[in-house]
Amino acid sequence: MTPPLRIGILGAARIAGRAVVEPARILGHDLVAVAARDLGRAQAYAAGNGIAKAYGSYEELLADPDVEVVYNPSPNSEHARWNLAALRAGKHVLSEKPFASNTDEARLVAAEPNPNGLVVFEGFHYRYHPTYLRLLELVHSGAIGEVTRLDVHMKFDCDDLSDIRWSWPLSGGSLMDLGCYHLHVARDVAGVLGGELRLVSAAATSHAGVDPRVDATATIEALLPNGATAILESSLEGPDDTSILVTGTRGMIRQPNFINVASDDRLIVTVDGEENVEHHGTTSTYTHQLAVVEAAIREGAPFPTGLDNAITNMEFIDECYRLAGLPLRESTLT
Repeated sequence: MTPPLRIGILGAARIAGRAVVEPARILGHDLVAVAARDLGRAQAYAAGNGIAKAYGSYEELLADPDVEVVYNPSPNSEHARWNLAALRAGKHVLSEKPFASNTDEARLVAAEPNPNGLVVFEGFHYRYHPTYLRLLELVHSGAIGEVTRLDVHMKFDCDDLSDIRWSWPLSGGSLMDLGCYHLHVARDVAGVLGGELRLVSAAATSHAGVDPRVDATATIEALLPNGATAILESSLEGPDDTSILVTGTRGMIRQPNFINVASDDRLIVTVDGEENVEHHGTTSTYTHQLAVVEAAIREGAPFPTGLDNAITNMEFIDECYRLAGLPLRESTLT
């Protein structure tokens, strides 16, 4: 048996429970430490989640020799900073998406010397679930004929305007928080069709009372390698929708909820008018992801959401902002 991963969490973030705490328990990994800028908050989080140690600063956690891999769910503006700090501290990294505030930051992290082959893993968790893998397999096989259109929606109603997703200094915006997903899906679909995604246009809207540089919604038009159109929509104004629809000359493939497969694992496949609903398990996407992180660290197994992929995805996000006439998120790294 391989030894369990020894995990430290940078920040007492809500997402950490689903993304790491629960999967670590299921897979038998050790939650060594959590850090927050307020020690009391870190201690409360540790006590509530069975985490051994609590620190009042990220630096203290990174200096802990018991921590082997760092999960980074900090605000978007801090992702690159703490990914880089974790690497310099000799830790493997599981980073929340988007990987950085912009492409230049992502490249700075990638340029950091890494003689020990530390794993740097961007958390596109859905990418590792059997339901999504089956979708890509069906597209690749031509099960619905030639692909004629791709629609990906990443929408939810973030009505709390104090939420960090609405913050310009914290690199908020629908494209940053949600569009990173739909662009990633479209790139995957383009990949199984044998080529690259090509952006055509982008449009964005703002929200009253919020910095106009922060996009409330964004609509991206792109082309798949065969010339088919991809329409990618993100929104912080709802309605809730995290779906993929691939349309082809013989039918369609729909994944109604590719983010929360634990609550809906359906893959609806229609070919020549006959509908079939497939189920590939409600084990969470995050649990599947952490299993791949373990294999990468313990066995050197390859994975598709590493540094090169992170840089490319940030390039697409930046280009979407340019096409929409909005500024890129500012770097906090020097």
